[in-house]
Order: sequence, then structure tokens, then C-alpha cells
Amino acid sequence: MKLGIIMNTSDPETAWNGLRLGNEALSGGNETSLFLLGSGVEIVNIKNKAFDIAGVLEKFLNGGGNLLACGTCLEARHQAAGVCPVSTMSELVEMIIKSDKVVSLG
Repeated sequence: MKLGIIMNTSDPETAWNGLRLGNEALSGGNETSLFLLGSGVEIVNIKNKAFDIAGVLEKFLNGGGNLLACGTCLEARHQAAGVCPVSTMSELVEMIIKSDKVVSLG
């Protein structure tokens, strides 16, 4: 299965759970893409003692997860691309079309 996850929040617990979902999908052999949209592009900067965002994000990337971030959203928040390539709405549409299931968080 191809799973698409749209993360539209920088809430630590939601981001953590979204990445955990992605990691579980990857461990089951599913192709998984995560598109960061809106404040979701800020998850790479979250520092939270209760939710290890950096750890689950690293596991997602090392497990073969595909991570994309909205370039317009990055620009609006004065952030660099960082750990993921800058993407576009067209690429989000493509991810949605190619996915068997899409989950939106936030």
C-alpha cells in the first residue's frame, strides 16, 4: 500500500503520533510519504521532552520514508528546507493521487 500523510500542525504530540504512524507503515512494508504543510513545516524545530520528534523523524527518514515540505509555507515562516526537499502544491496533489490512502493531521 502507498500511504500519504499530510501534517498541517506543529503540535508536538500530533507530530510525534503522525511520525509514529509513518514509521509503523514503513515497518509493514508500505511506501510512505509525509508532506509538511502550514505550521507542519516547523516540526523539525520542535524541542519537547515528552515527545521525541527528532528521534521518530530520523527513524522515518532512515526507514525509507519520503519527506516533503511546502516551499511557500517554509518561506512564510522564514525557514530553510533543512532535512527535506522544498516541494509544491502540485507535488502534494501528485502524492494524493498516487496514494492508496491519505491521512491528514492538524
